[in-house]
Amino acid sequence: MNAVAPDAPTKPPSKRSDLIGFMNSFRNDGVDIAYLDEGEGEPVVLIHGFASTKDVNWRYPGWITTLTGAGRRAIALDNRGHGASSKLYDPAAYHSAIMAEDVQALLDHLAIADADVMGYSMGARIAAFLAHAQPARVRSIVLGGLGIRLVDGVGLPESIADALEAPSLAAVNDPQGRVFRAFAEQTKSDLKALAACIRGSRQTLSVQDCAGLTMPVMVAVGGKDDVAGSAQALAALLPRGQALDIPGRDHMLAVGDRVFKQAVLDFLA
Repeated sequence: MNAVAPDAPTKPPSKRSDLIGFMNSFRNDGVDIAYLDEGEGEPVVLIHGFASTKDVNWRYPGWITTLTGAGRRAIALDNRGHGASSKLYDPAAYHSAIMAEDVQALLDHLAIADADVMGYSMGARIAAFLAHAQPARVRSIVLGGLGIRLVDGVGLPESIADALEAPSLAAVNDPQGRVFRAFAEQTKSDLKALAACIRGSRQTLSVQDCAGLTMPVMVAVGGKDDVAGSAQALAALLPRGQALDIPGRDHMLAVGDRVFKQAVLDFLA
């Protein structure tokens, strides 16, 4: 899939620190993408999971503070359909490769040649697609909350879309659907946009695609995660892959885990 050049200027602000606390955004192929950009040093681009936002996934669990405190520049976007970014209602607009192009366009917008990239769950899938399409732009990858399901399945069932489109939370009987509907309501998400997203972003990489990801890759999955699939099985397919089991954490609670954070800092170092 061809990359799309952003409509906004590629020159970054002269004083990024002046913009902290304010919403930054740019436009890629008619889609407004909101992002945060904090700290100094080598950049780390953060891609959040389904139904989350840059703040819910990365700021509130302390990742921005952790990374900037370690001397890194933390950049996180709201994926299309999420947070303050444009809401789209065609599932085809959420193909994983298209969402990866938004991240590439963000790098272009900030005039960043390459970066370390970390994604969680759906964000990890997007990170993998970015690395597959643009390996020169990705120095290393952290795939959080996504193991072998990158290859052999997409993890979250499409039935979650039905839960998001139900008339109310009380009308949702599926337990997993109820969890995600409640989470989406908590984050004040556009439920129809999220339903389109989960229907449209269900792509996988092949074993051969994984073999082509030659940059260092950490695969980190909670020990109680029943969504992501095995971290070890995916890491074994990657030339420079390593697996991390996040002890005692499920798919939702692994995000802000201390063991996960320290392992990522060690990996990036």
